[in-house]
Amino acid sequence: MSHTHDRRISVEALARLEGEGAMHVQVTDGTVERVELSIYEPPRYFEALLRGRTYLEPPDITARICGICPVAYQLSAINAIESLCVTPGSGRDRGLQVPDGIRQLRRLLYCGEWIESHVLHVFMLHAPDFLGYQGSIEMAADHRELVETALRMRKAGNQLLEVIGGRAIHPINVRVGGFHRAPTRGELDALVDELTWSRDAAIETVRVVAGFTFPDYDQDPTYVALRPEAGSGPVGATDYPLEGGRVVSTTGLDIPVEDWPEHFHEEHLPHSTALHGRMRGGGTYLVGPTARFNLNADRLPDELLELATEVGCSPPVTNPFRSIVVRAIETVYALDEALRLIAAYERPEVPAVPVVAVAGVGHGATEAPRGILYHRYELDADGLITDGVIVPPTSQNQPAIEEDLLGFVQSHLHLDDERLQWQCEQAIRNYDPCISCSTHFLDLTVDRR
Repeated sequence: MSHTHDRRISVEALARLEGEGAMHVQVTDGTVERVELSIYEPPRYFEALLRGRTYLEPPDITARICGICPVAYQLSAINAIESLCVTPGSGRDRGLQVPDGIRQLRRLLYCGEWIESHVLHVFMLHAPDFLGYQGSIEMAADHRELVETALRMRKAGNQLLEVIGGRAIHPINVRVGGFHRAPTRGELDALVDELTWSRDAAIETVRVVAGFTFPDYDQDPTYVALRPEAGSGPVGATDYPLEGGRVVSTTGLDIPVEDWPEHFHEEHLPHSTALHGRMRGGGTYLVGPTARFNLNADRLPDELLELATEVGCSPPVTNPFRSIVVRAIETVYALDEALRLIAAYERPEVPAVPVVAVAGVGHGATEAPRGILYHRYELDADGLITDGVIVPPTSQNQPAIEEDLLGFVQSHLHLDDERLQWQCEQAIRNYDPCISCSTHFLDLTVDRR
């Protein structure tokens, strides 16, 4: 096909993502006028399914939204519900008192999810783009050791989920107030050797992916992430965001999670069944690993910052293609944090504290592997859910992805069809979109007129 201003590129399905959909790029007289990600899967009505349920049920129900990051849904739901709960007889002003051992387990469980999700994306979904393969199966033929390393690292994350959560997919041991059962110190100590091996492998992974060739492209979005209060984590934890914090941005926003609706909203666009997240006033924003890193790099341990500097990944990271390096760095962090938490773990006297629901609206957010996951629930006096709102990271990032693609395609129209298609798909995978968390994803069409 010629490189004239009038051409059309069609891709029936984008590989190596959770979900399906379509993308349309309109080019007229050499100018990219519009990029639309057309999401067409019908709604799954999880928010409606929660209405009329008790305040104890969201962790189990919302975990089914995603098989890759169920812990994010569970803990965001728990944060929202527990923001309204109280301990029996404590009085509304004291709120829910959660012992440190339970908080350690929650953060440790989240570390397991970050490990398995980041490793899956870095090695199986994204690395083939940089190494020139159609997928991980083709890549394994030439890089067997790389794939075997990835599988072993991911298994270490899954083992954390199994020991603490009861199983790796849709954990069943998580509940409002804590857990149904708290693991023993011995059960966690048995994971240390594999976590230590995986940490060393993850450090080498950082060096490997930092050596990839990255397209020359930078962006300047508004980054948004959680940022915990310094020293607010459980014993053994550091202060990089995982299971909570304030909402901050590179434009100076610094608010508690309960103020989320005043600054962010979702809107429906005709070309997509997926809601699009925007800041009040219409601006787009970006959540995820690069947002966390750019806003919280000072919270990383010194040795990890030194590793980031060594591989040329000091903040701010503005090239979205280098997000794979940030994910690899966060994988090292999650493994290190897991080892720190296990070393400091004190099994709680009870696996869960009793909770009493209070009528009102509760807000909660955590840092899913792909970015902030926000939940809001309204409870009546009987502890029944009258309304619920769930805002996943991918729907928040969708407008930013469209803007990113518009700029990227415009600056790469000189590429032939095959290469442009490849890099457009790669650009979308920069964000590790989990379309199944809200809708589904991508079939590419480019019209050039």
